Amino acid sequence: MFTLAMRSVRKRPGRFVATLLSAFLGATIVMTFNSMQDTAGADGVDAVSKDILGTSAGVVGSYGTLLVFFAVASTLTVNVRQRSSEIELLRCSGATPAQIKRMIVGESVVVGLVGTLLAIGPAMLGGQALLDLFKDSGQVSDSVDFVFGPIAMSSGFAITMVAAAGAAFLAVRRATRRVKPRGRGRTFLTLGSLILGAGAVSFTFTLSSTDEALMAPAAYGSILLSVAFGLMAPGLLKGLVMLLPLRGPSGYLAVRILRVQSKQLSGVLVPLTLFAGMATATLYMQAVENDAIDASGVPKTVDAKNLETLNLVIVGIIVVFSCIMLINSLYASTTYRRKEFGQQRLAGGTPGQVLRMIGIESFVLTVTGVVFGVAAALAGIIPFTVVRTDGVLPEQGLGIWLGIVAVAALATLGTSLVTARRALKTSAISAVSLAA
Repeated sequence: MFTLAMRSVRKRPGRFVATLLSAFLGATIVMTFNSMQDTAGADGVDAVSKDILGTSAGVVGSYGTLLVFFAVASTLTVNVRQRSSEIELLRCSGATPAQIKRMIVGESVVVGLVGTLLAIGPAMLGGQALLDLFKDSGQVSDSVDFVFGPIAMSSGFAITMVAAAGAAFLAVRRATRRVKPRGRGRTFLTLGSLILGAGAVSFTFTLSSTDEALMAPAAYGSILLSVAFGLMAPGLLKGLVMLLPLRGPSGYLAVRILRVQSKQLSGVLVPLTLFAGMATATLYMQAVENDAIDASGVPKTVDAKNLETLNLVIVGIIVVFSCIMLINSLYASTTYRRKEFGQQRLAGGTPGQVLRMIGIESFVLTVTGVVFGVAAALAGIIPFTVVRTDGVLPEQGLGIWLGIVAVAALATLGTSLVTARRALKTSAISAVSLAA
């Protein structure tokens, strides 16, 4: 089966580009920040610089690990779902579920390994740039030299390989089941995220406004709630679309498809909700913190500068990975619907009606993801603002939120419409026959 997996990678490299890109960027981020651990462990590094470098690697490394797994998992889930016919053919030819698992896991591990090897060079450049950023802001001594050592290398390979193998195993396990899974794992993860997230944001009220860790429980609570809401969003979407006042052929088709394919849309809604929730919570909390420090008249400490740098870097990572997951999932799912588009056109639909249908679907998905993400963010922002400033809501206005919505809408609508437009260039008869 491993030989078959290698032939599959060689014959159809385009199918694995999305997984390769996710693994490459994930390994780059993981190795970039874990190289700070190697740098902190070098000889001659002072205690303050060592503490800042170690904290940066630990905090962002944990975020990076989570996002790498989500990115690779969402990409592989879409990939495996689209190979259902191939998997069924292999089973009819005598292949056992265990053999199919070994084949797909082997493909994913090889792609992840290639992505990690390609990421070594960019990670070294990124680590040097990150160290220079800390030096320029006065958080790390200018005498500290950059080191890219075994911690960065081992963490990059280990995390990416585990993410690729684990995500592929779960995706193909779900695809090869004869009996429809009950979704107990998803329910457990959703309830666990809700309980832990609610507990974390509630813990914020037990802290004082001067505690250095005040932002941590509120931020982590928002992240956990974003995960929970993202997992619940596909199920709630099925009922919400019936309340939308959509008219005409395009609106009718969009509603029907959103209801029937609500579970498949989790690959889009989860990263979209994560992006909206995490970015909104982090940026608004940091803005509230900056205003509170400015109002006190006390200059920012090294710890405050370090926290601000980490928050901005984390938001950057969120934006990049969420956009990658969105674009990968939307591109793969829209391209896979070429046969569906052809059938709609043969039934009398025009290309314009199909594009409007895709636009309506993307708009509904964007609104759903943003609404649930903002709800998760507010659950952390409000406790943090109450404790830090005695206010209830941030005074920064809607500017930050509008920017986040613009990025989400651009990624969702842009990818869907551009991909659908390319798919519609193929004639309806060719699209149906090629996909059959």
